[in-house]
Amino acid sequence: MDKKTVIEKIKIRAKDGKLSCEQAQRLAEEEGITYGEMGDLLNEIEIKVVTCQLGCFP
Repeated sequence: MDKKTVIEKIKIRAKDGKLSCEQAQRLAEEEGITYGEMGDLLNEIEIKVVTCQLGCFP
């Protein structure tokens, strides 16, 4: 994983500092990283997960 590239892709997709759970999962799969790794990156760059399919994040 090229962390810098993944972070840039996150920032492109994020709107107002938020990214949907579905978008985060799809990007993780495209980049070949785990959901946990994606979560760590999102936390690192302070992007909030919204519209969680499990209902954890409204």
